[in-house]
Amino acid sequence: MDQNIVFQLNGERAEYSGSATARLLDVLRDDFALTGVKCGCKEGECGACSVLLDGKLVNSCMVAMGRIAGASIVTIEGYSKTARFAALSAAYAAVSAVQCGYCIPGMILASEAILAKNPHPSEEEIRDGISGNLCRCTGYNAIVTAIQSAAKEGNGLW
Repeated sequence: MDQNIVFQLNGERAEYSGSATARLLDVLRDDFALTGVKCGCKEGECGACSVLLDGKLVNSCMVAMGRIAGASIVTIEGYSKTARFAALSAAYAAVSAVQCGYCIPGMILASEAILAKNPHPSEEEIRDGISGNLCRCTGYNAIVTAIQSAAKEGNGLW
């Protein structure tokens, strides 16, 4: 039986009518054409499908649509319109922390979650915060450096 689920998507009201057991990942990609949410492992292991659910980083492949009624979802498409994204993007580019780009939407949202929780995280906190996001090209050192740089140069954004 289909359900009507209303939620906030990138700051705007969104509505989904369908199975409450459908994966948020599939609905975002197929119904809302938000392809920055990548389909990697479908097991919650890679972070390519990361979104912010009520401000918390989650793997959208592990979230059933029934869970998001009334919630706020932010994808990379919505986040990319913010000053915080601009600061993170510049920091990533400055240290060449992007190669193929597949992991970057999830990695950027993980970075936001880290910095929103603590604007001046330690290296250990950064590594812990990105641990659920796999990167096969760049490696983690450049990504850690980018997050440290964004924290340092963020001019009070977080």
